[in-house]
Amino acid sequence: MTMNGAMISLTSTSAKSLIRRALFGGLVALACVNGSLAAEPNPDFTVKTKYIDASITLDGTIRANAPLADNLLAEGKRWIEKNRVEAAKEFKTAPELFRDGRAWVFERGYSQTAKAGERYVSIVRIDYVYTGGAHPNTFIDTILWDDEAKKQISVRPFFKETADNGPTLKALRAAAIAAVQAEKKERGIDDSGTIDWYKGVEPTLLKVGAVSLAPSTIADKSAGLKFHYSPYAVGPYAEGPYTVFVPWETFKAYLSPQGLAIFAGNQPSGAKLGRQ
Repeated sequence: MTMNGAMISLTSTSAKSLIRRALFGGLVALACVNGSLAAEPNPDFTVKTKYIDASITLDGTIRANAPLADNLLAEGKRWIEKNRVEAAKEFKTAPELFRDGRAWVFERGYSQTAKAGERYVSIVRIDYVYTGGAHPNTFIDTILWDDEAKKQISVRPFFKETADNGPTLKALRAAAIAAVQAEKKERGIDDSGTIDWYKGVEPTLLKVGAVSLAPSTIADKSAGLKFHYSPYAVGPYAEGPYTVFVPWETFKAYLSPQGLAIFAGNQPSGAKLGRQ
């Protein structure tokens, strides 16, 4: 996780707040459709020692859903504990990494972005990690929660088949890459370089991109899928993250009856989140 380059101290309040504002800004953008964040939330869990400064933040909509909040908070705590153990080990063996009171920073935020079928809750998780280097790292992932079963689930039941390199995943990969390329063109980015940035986007459920349900103009439906890519995933770090939208009609032919029941409508005006 450590990047090569000039060391940046995060011991000052201003430096830490920059990351917190960046995290909050991403969550605000992701949650702006359903208005789940009205003000910057305080962390729901924090750990602060000589070698680690970590926090977990849930948005207001998630906090109001006790089973979901408990599940995500437990997941976040496990993540912090794993990194705390690693930081403690490095603090003993390589104290120079923590000179001048510098601590490793781990901040995780969860934001609910859509709900469909009266039970499927889509969540975007953003991690900001700084363990020394030229800049913090950003990691974006998604979670699908079943409010009825009270557990995290996969999008597999929404499709007739989701085999690796199968027709569904090939179609989703092609649509996601096309959407990223369109977003790059809109940003004025030349995508004709020699590096194949899309090599890592594979036609498998785990590598096609972090997928979330997109909100819809029709209540309790999803207008399609959003694919979330962290910095470096589909372009150089300077381009930042990408969130692109694929309308449900694009993959309608691959949907199972369960999927057909939750997809309908269009993406609401102003819901486009190409940059987070």
